[in-house]
This record gives sequence, C-alpha cells and structure tokens, in this order.
Amino acid sequence: MFASQVPIFISVLFLLAILVPILLIAKLVKTTSYKKRSSFVILFYLSYLSCVTIACFMGVFNVQALPPRIILVTTVPLLLFYLFIVYNTTFYKTILKESTLSQLVAVHIFRLIGVFFLILLWQQQLPPVFAIIAGTGDILTAISSIYVAKAIRSQKKYAKKITFLWNSFGLIDILITSATAVILTKISIDTGNLGVDILTQFPYCFIPSFAPATIIFIHLSIYLKMYHKKFQ
Repeated sequence: MFASQVPIFISVLFLLAILVPILLIAKLVKTTSYKKRSSFVILFYLSYLSCVTIACFMGVFNVQALPPRIILVTTVPLLLFYLFIVYNTTFYKTILKESTLSQLVAVHIFRLIGVFFLILLWQQQLPPVFAIIAGTGDILTAISSIYVAKAIRSQKKYAKKITFLWNSFGLIDILITSATAVILTKISIDTGNLGVDILTQFPYCFIPSFAPATIIFIHLSIYLKMYHKKFQ
C-alpha cells in the first residue's frame, strides 16, 4: 500500500501531517460567516485526495514523461480550479473579505511539512539539490510566517513591507521547487539518475497533487488582501 522504499511509520506520519493544511484552511473558513461550510471544505479536499489515491494505485502517474504526468493530471487542474472557479465564487470573496491578513499568513505554518523532503533525502529517495531547496524553503516560510503574522497583528510600521517580502519569497520558493522537480525529471529520463519518482507514489503523491496549487493560490490571495480595497 505504502511506498516500499520508505519505512511505513514515516508514511503514516506524512498522512497525518497532510491533514494539517486541510484543517487549517477549514479553521480559517470557520472564522467567517461561512463557518458552516468548513466541513464542506474538509470533505472536498478528502474527496480530491481520495481521487488522487485511486489514480495513483491505477498507475496513472507511473509514466516517465515531460511534463510529469502527475502535474498534468493533478497540479495544473487544481490550480485552474482555484483560479477560474473558486476565485469567482461569492464564497471565496467573502472568506477573503472577512478573514484577516494575519490569518492568511498564519495558515502557511503547515509548510513545516516540508521537513518530509529532508526525511526522504535521508532515506535516499530524493536528489539532494531538490530536497534541500524544497525542504529548506518550506521550513523557512513556515517559521517566518509566525513572525510576520505577529507583526501584522501588532500593527508594526514595517508589517506591510515585510509581508510583501515574505509572501514573495514563499511564492518564488514554491515556483522554484516545482521547476526543479520538472528539470530533475528530465535529467532522470535522460540519464537514469535519481529523480523525484517517490512523489508519484502513495502517499507522497499528495505533495505535488495538493501543495503547489494550494500554496500558490493562498499567496495570490494574500496579495489580493493587501492591495485590493474590496478585500480589505
């Protein structure tokens, strides 16, 4: 059931960890007038991840191609869903309007899950360059989100500037991580060197299928919250 290259207890810990961002997003929704829909948010993500799991066990992602099949089947569709469907809903606009900037920033604490990139490196399942870029970037973004959120709540003079810098760093980090994964897949296909194949196996397939699109959308939401008067 689990990826055989990694001890089962690590995979179980990852499965528990992947629930954290879902619960944090639902918790954010619960602070608004749409609080009754927080359970719907959880149901949506669990249903989505269930579909990803089925696709994974059917071997949909087990194709060495560029761009990686998992990105085409999960990452891109989820991002398009966020940008063209969720973005245009009253639900999303209300959440963005009623939530605070500090709450949106604080959600990024879930990026501590990036420690699993380093764990997979330790298990020799990811190339060092990818694991270090992805893991370090996520951890730095997560830890610094605590300080940024606190600066916003305390109404520090530098709060807006540091939020912009932090948000840009977090967005660039996830974009670089995604690009690096594609590049390493190309190298792996051409040379047979270790790539990011572990991220196409259960349960680590949840990383590319859920994290990049969700993180990008939250970062874009923070920009909207900061600079669009309708959402302030």
